[in-house]
Amino acid sequence: MQIGGKEFDVKNKTYIMGILNVTPDSFSDGGKFNSLDAALFHAEEMIKEGADIVDIGGESTRPGHTVITDEEEIARVVPVIEAVKSRFDVPVSIDTYKGKVAQAALEAGADLVNDIWGFKHDRRVAELTAQYGAACCLMHNRHEAVYENFLEDVVKDMEECVRIAREAGVGDDKIILDPGVGFGKDYQMNLEMIHHVEILHRLGFPILLGTSRKSVIGLTLDLPADQRVEGTLATTVMGVEKGCAFVRVHDIKENKRVIQMTEAILGR
Repeated sequence: MQIGGKEFDVKNKTYIMGILNVTPDSFSDGGKFNSLDAALFHAEEMIKEGADIVDIGGESTRPGHTVITDEEEIARVVPVIEAVKSRFDVPVSIDTYKGKVAQAALEAGADLVNDIWGFKHDRRVAELTAQYGAACCLMHNRHEAVYENFLEDVVKDMEECVRIAREAGVGDDKIILDPGVGFGKDYQMNLEMIHHVEILHRLGFPILLGTSRKSVIGLTLDLPADQRVEGTLATTVMGVEKGCAFVRVHDIKENKRVIQMTEAILGR
């Protein structure tokens, strides 16, 4: 799979998408990187530690987050995307579900659109992704955690996301699926989703697992967001074992090492 100028062996390897939140209210690192210099420094640090993609987000999507205007989100992310693209040889992802923001980010050089609503919130995002030849990560989400058959319903929901992408002209070789841990699911569902994430292989696309510092880890270990590294690493090991092509994480160095070790044991 090609993302930007990089080729990813999504069948045999697990890659790291590093999280760069340029927001004042992100649940785990809010306000730490919302100046251009701080964001660039952190991007460089993540790349040195082994991040394969830098995922830039300008609006917190944690439960109870404050929705901001498109213009404010664009003002936050575009300078960072441009600066990262001009300084580093790394694919850049834009974490947004809004058409205007996606367009501005793609114009600024973003290589991948990471949509927490899997193109269901704004179909224009799918059209823009196709128009710019970008890759996409389609995340599973629902407004309420109500299901008839949880895992099967998730697969059906993801099929709908894929259909929207294909109808907009996005190629199958540009699609990644994210099971949406922490979104539209209760605590037990989140654990079940991590445990059975391989169910998404049915659809034939690379899987991204995003669990880093999330509430499912906090609730399990009774720990605040800044003490959830070990819990995150446990989920990363499971992701590697279950054939996830990407993990989206805050702590790059630790996850890189645990992936390397797990892949060595599995003979990859």
